[in-house]
Parts: sequence; structure tokens; C-alpha cells
Amino acid sequence: MNLVLASGSPRRKELLATAGFEFEVRPVDVDETPLPGESPADYVERLAEAKARAAWREGEITLGADTTVFVGEILGKPIDAADATAMLHKLAGRTHEVLTGFCLFNGTVARPGVDLSHVSFLPLSEAEITEYVASGEPMDKAGAYGIQGLASKFIYRVKGCYFNVVGLPVSRIHGFLRSASEHGFH
Repeated sequence: MNLVLASGSPRRKELLATAGFEFEVRPVDVDETPLPGESPADYVERLAEAKARAAWREGEITLGADTTVFVGEILGKPIDAADATAMLHKLAGRTHEVLTGFCLFNGTVARPGVDLSHVSFLPLSEAEITEYVASGEPMDKAGAYGIQGLASKFIYRVKGCYFNVVGLPVSRIHGFLRSASEHGFH
């Protein structure tokens, strides 16, 4: 099976490699604008499938993924430092949802899924938010934070898959690939 990761995310690449998957990386660009009234789960599942389909070539299985943060509204990647600051204010002292949509596509059949984790943040001071945003770390991450980086000190609880919060629920991907192989999904 020739697996292709339809993502340029260094975190997804590292997660798959660390888990022992063999794969190629082929980032694709899709419009990530939420549709009016779209639920967070439908949003990430739609984007994951769009990415998997856009990256697919004959003889491959592509894996598309998309992660978002939801706290009353979908929080994607911040557009600038002010946006990152506003997002962190919304997360501070609260529990929010992190959803990752993923999709395996073989050119004929799409196998989508969504994983959900709950992340609880400590209250944050203005100085902590300012310092964190100035580090640059929030800028390419949904919800303006990376759980595996400097923001780890702000998080006191994760309910669900930690790797989902990083960007890819690895055990779910493994289960999907194992099941796909057993059922002739090549």
C-alpha cells in the first residue's frame, strides 16, 4: 500500500513517522472557509476528505486531515498576532473541544472519521498571552496554540486522545488502515 499524507503539517508528519508508518507527503491547498451553519465535526470531515481527494493519484491511498478548535465558534489558524491574542483570551480559563477530521481515499471510496478531545486551559494573564503570541508559535496552529510546545504549561487537562490535539489521532488512523486492508481497501 502506498500511503500519501495530504498535509504539509510537520506535526502530522512526525506523528505518523514516530508510529512507524511509511508514507509520502503531498501537501494540497483547499479552501478552509467554514460553510454557513456547518458544525465543527462536519467542517473538519469535509476538509479532510477534500484534501485526500485533491492529493490522490492512481495506485495510492491518501490521508487527508484537518484540525480545529471549538469554543462556541470554530477557531482556525490565526491570521495575525491580534487574532491569536483574541483566540487565547477565548480559551483562557475554559475547556474547549479539539476536533480532527481524517479521511482515507483510494480513488473510489472515501473513509472519513472525526476524533474529539476536550482541553482545559488555566486562566492566563495578559503578559502570558502577549509573551506566547510574541514567540510566533501560535501562528500556524488551530486555536492559536500548540499543546506539544510552549503552551503545554497552560493546559491542565486533556480528555480524549492527546495526539488528536497535536493534529492526528494516530491510533484511529492505524485502526482505519488495518480495517481497510482487511476489507480490500487498496
